[in-house]
Amino acid sequence: MNDEAAGRTLKTDDADERYMRMALDAARQAGRRGEVPIGAALVRRGEVLTLRGNERESRNDPTAHAEILALRDASTLLGGWRVLDATLYVTVEPCPMCAGAILLARLDRLIYGAADAKGGAVGSVVNLLELSGFNHRTEVTSGVLAEESRALLREFFGERRTG
Repeated sequence: MNDEAAGRTLKTDDADERYMRMALDAARQAGRRGEVPIGAALVRRGEVLTLRGNERESRNDPTAHAEILALRDASTLLGGWRVLDATLYVTVEPCPMCAGAILLARLDRLIYGAADAKGGAVGSVVNLLELSGFNHRTEVTSGVLAEESRALLREFFGERRTG
């Protein structure tokens, strides 16, 4: 599915790229720990609330995706499960679990880098954030620093195939 057909906005600004670079740094740190290099930055009203990378391997927890960990941190910091007036920057298109959590947390915006043709739930395989019937809408921007995000994944998995 192309970005236009998915109804996604492709405009970005300097702040979006700055925060996505923070998410990329968190992804690199995750990769150095042996985790799939996916990172997330959760920003509310211009303040970075949390930076997280995947921790599935280290926690032995299938739910320890960067997005979920960032939402948990933010909920703790804000004292509630609604993460209003916030934007989540994530290096790779969220999976169904993470897309559902984004919707349920009532995030205003989601900005992501690389599409995930095999597991993405924000336009690639399915678009959970665009299904009618939900009482909340999250604005989505895709493709922000997508090539850098893809390169991290290619390098990570390339090393595992040859090593």
